[in-house]
Order: sequence, then structure tokens, then C-alpha cells
Amino acid sequence: MEQNKFDPLQFIGFLLISVILMFWFYDNQSNIIENQQDIAVEDVLDQVNDNSINLNNYEENSNELNLDENFVEEIITLENENILFEISTDGANINKLLLKNFINYNDEPLFLVNNNKSVFSYNIPNGRNSIINTGDLVYTAEIIRDKSKIKLITEIDDKRSLELTFTLEEDSSIIDFDLKLNDFNNILNSDGVELIWKKDSFRNSKSIDYENRYTALSYGFEDEKDSYLSVAGTKNKNINNVNWISFREHFFSSILILDNQSNDVEISSEDLASNETLNNIFTKRFSANVPLNLTSNNTLSYSMYFGPTDYELLKDYNLNLENSVPIGWGIFGWLNRFVFFPLFSFLTNYFSYGIAIIIMTIIVKIAISPLTYKSYLSQIKMKILKPELQVINEKFKDDPMKKQKETMNLYTKSGANPMSGCLPALLQMPLFFALFTFFPVAFSLRQKSFLWADDLSSYDSILELGFYIPLYGDHVSLFPILASIAIFFYTKMTTGDQMMSASQTGGVNMKLIMYMMPLMMLFFFNNYASGLSLYYFVSNVLTIILMLIIKNFIIDDNKILTEIEENKKKPVKVGGFRARLQKALEEAEKQKKSRGK
Repeated sequence: MEQNKFDPLQFIGFLLISVILMFWFYDNQSNIIENQQDIAVEDVLDQVNDNSINLNNYEENSNELNLDENFVEEIITLENENILFEISTDGANINKLLLKNFINYNDEPLFLVNNNKSVFSYNIPNGRNSIINTGDLVYTAEIIRDKSKIKLITEIDDKRSLELTFTLEEDSSIIDFDLKLNDFNNILNSDGVELIWKKDSFRNSKSIDYENRYTALSYGFEDEKDSYLSVAGTKNKNINNVNWISFREHFFSSILILDNQSNDVEISSEDLASNETLNNIFTKRFSANVPLNLTSNNTLSYSMYFGPTDYELLKDYNLNLENSVPIGWGIFGWLNRFVFFPLFSFLTNYFSYGIAIIIMTIIVKIAISPLTYKSYLSQIKMKILKPELQVINEKFKDDPMKKQKETMNLYTKSGANPMSGCLPALLQMPLFFALFTFFPVAFSLRQKSFLWADDLSSYDSILELGFYIPLYGDHVSLFPILASIAIFFYTKMTTGDQMMSASQTGGVNMKLIMYMMPLMMLFFFNNYASGLSLYYFVSNVLTIILMLIIKNFIIDDNKILTEIEENKKKPVKVGGFRARLQKALEEAEKQKKSRGK
């Protein structure tokens, strides 16, 4: 006897998940054209010089200052185990910022800044509506502690001077910045100093399209609240009560950490991935104009973090910087924060990252197995009732109201509930979306291999096509194929021969949809993290196995049939929503009859 039953409400729930997933995919997608080019960073920076940020042409630097004609530029270095930070005495510009413990997808050094491709300067009020920009000045360097603390000093005029101090402690990813203005008291106005920070974000992953979806400008405000600019197109915004600002390059971040909240901060984000003249080297262009308040002695201090966008690492700083990692909102973020990040971190202490994903998937499936049981039990009950439902449909095919009433009566008498098949699917949605956000931001997966996947944070290509297929890409990833096959068999298993005809579903070809859903999975996840596709593959295989176990060893169809027959003999107790629905149907039927008289 056939054990499978198509539950339309369960299908609607699953289809809703797919629709939301489609919306999420396209909302975060800024460009689907991806060209893979192996160009060395240094060579590319020369090619794109005209398109990148140019410090020397910064328009706000409008002051005519007396500069030393005999000045010779020096490059001063701060360095520890994590960071190599170079700053020039010409304009106090950040010349280079290298993360020493990481490489990009081409096995090249990973730079957050290289060859002055950023702007980092201050606008200082100079009286009479003029401004001094520190990027226009030249400095002399004073080494306070070798490679850990330096001071740049410049003379504005005979009386005034300016000091910039940079400090990098041992084994830290945070650099402390200090500004001191000497003898500026008579000309500084109440506007304070404005920090100008601009940066082009380098591409560091195989898929520029995938990386670009998670490259964004985010910020923290009002204690623990956080937000971000849209990852698509060009966006501008003014914000207040700012605690930190993050220029996030998916797995790496530059974060400005303010000692005091700042208001009237101007931020902007521009998508560069679609700019073909940049040769797919940059993903976004970020900028922030940040007003900073001076203390009574004309000084200010703040810090900057340069390093991995690692949730656990950022959390250890106790500065709410972990909020810059997009782990999801509401219950999705709660599940990631308190369940999946701690669980995955624990598992990776004992297993490889691929095995840890499989074990975590097994744990999740065991946890939701009662919901799977409830869902399958509902399918069995609906299958048993199918002959009676067909009789009702045929008998009252010309009277929808009567058909609905008799259907509800049958459900009530038998103790079956069509919603019980949909509810378990809905209850699993938070887990679905939590894990959908977990894998793309799990830094620990970066450049970790498993089987044929050389990087679980990127796609697992087994074949380069040599040409581009819209929405799919220029390569073939294997884990999405396996996940799609598993989804197909799961869908076929839960629908089988009981697929409703197009006439029963309002013209919708359910068989076509059964084939379309795995195909959608195949296209959507071809460029996604292989760790996510691995999870979906294992998850669906486990679901199939679990349903086979329930079907063959736990649920007895004959026992369920006997239970339904016994329920029909008992007095009917109708209450709650079902009673109100039945009453509404009876009232509608009465009104229909009264109109027909």
C-alpha cells in the first residue's frame, strides 16, 4: 500500500521558504558577472590608479601651507605578529596595512590597504572659514618604541604644531590613534575636528559576486544597536550616536572604535564589482566623515581594529564589535549566537571542519526529529482519508461551501488536522534561516578543505566551463548538485504518486514544481559557500533516512487506520478555531440559500 501523501499546506510552507530564499538571494546580490583573473596585487594597483582613491587630488585640501622644499619622504613601520602597518611622513597617509597571518584566494599577501589606496586624514578648523587638512602636511618622525609606538610631528607656523601618535601593542589587532594640537586655542571653534576615512575594499575570495554580498559598511549606535548600508548600488546616510564604524570585506574588517559617541556622521558605500575598468580587484568603496570632539587640552583618542571578521575573536574585545558580523536578526541571530557558534566551535576542537559540519547537521536533525515524526504522521492520516475526501469532492463539486463543511466534519470526526503537517515545517524555519546566515559568515571555514572542496567558505568547483551561464556561473560545483538530488528524492518521497492534478491546484502543475525546486537549489547555491551546500546535502539525506525509519519501523498504518475509525465513533467535540470556522461556513451557506430564494 502506498505510504506517501502530498500535503498541500506543507508544500505551501516549503514553497514560502523557497520564495523568501529567492528574495534574500537577489536582495543581497549586487552583480552576477564574475571574471576570474590571476593578476598580482601590485600590478593591478598600478593599472587602476586612476579609478581608485587618489590622496593627492583630495578636493577638500585647499589650504596654502608653507612646506619644506627639502623634505624627503620616510615610510615608518609598526609591526607585531598580526599586522604590518606603514605610514608615510608625507601627509601621514596609511601606505600599507598587511594582515601577516592570511593570504587571499591567489595565495598572495592579504592587504587591507596598499600603496596609498585609501584616505585617512583630519580636517582641522583654521579660522576665517578655512580648514587645515593633515593630508596636505609633511611630518618628521619620532620613534618612541621600535615598531610599536611612533609620533609624527609637523609645524603649522611659528607657534602652532600638530602631533599624531600611533601605538600597536604586542599580539594585538588594534592600533591606537592620538591627535594633539599645540597652541590652537585662539582659532579652534566649537565644530571640533573631522576625520575623513575612505577605502577601496580588495577582493580576497574566488567568487567576487559571493564576496560582494557580504562586503558592507556597518555601524554601531546607541549602546548595542547596529545597522548597515545596503550591499547593492551606491548608498549614503547620516547617522548619530555612533560607537563604531566597520568597513567589512566579508571575512576581514577595518573597524573605527570611538571613545565617545559621534553625531552627524556621513557614511557612504559604492559598489565597484561591476566596474570592468577595475579588473575585478575591488568590491566596494567605503567612506566616512566622522566629527570628533577634542578634550580641554586639544587632544583626541580612538582606536582601530584591523583583522578577521571572526565573531568569537571580536566578542573577546568586549566592545560590541561582534555586532558587525551579520549573524541574522531576532531569533535567527539568537540561535547563531547561543547555539550554532558555540556548538561549531566546540566540534572543531575535535574534528575537521567538514566532519564538524556533518556532526552538527546530525545533532540538528535529532533535535527536530519529533517535528519530522509529526509531519509524517499527518501525511499518513491524510492518505488514509484520501478516498473519503475524493467522495466528498465529487459529491459536492458544484457546491464549494458544502464541500468545505463536509471536509471539516470529516477532519473533526477522524481527529486529523491538515495543519499538523504544515506546522512542523514552519517551526523549522528559524533553524533554516539561522544556518543560512551562519555558514556565509563563519570565518573558521575560510580556506579549510574537505574532500574535493579546497575552501568550505567558497564554492567547490569540479569543472571550469570556460563560459558564463546567467544565474549559474562559469563553473560546476558538486555539493549543490548532490544537495539538489537529495531534495528531489525527498520531494518525490513526500509526494509520490499522490501528486495533485493541475485542476485540483488551480492550474498549477505540481509535478513541474517538484522538479523546479531542486533546480532552483542547483542554481542558487552554485556560487555559495560549499559548507552551506554540504549542510543541505547531509540534512536532506538524513531526513530521507529518518522518514524511512519512521515509515518502516515506527508508524503502523493499520494501527493509525484503526485509531481514525475509533475517533469517528466518539462524540464530536468542536472548539476553538475549528468551531469558529465551521460556524462561519454554516452562516455563509445560510446566506447563500437566502439569496437563492
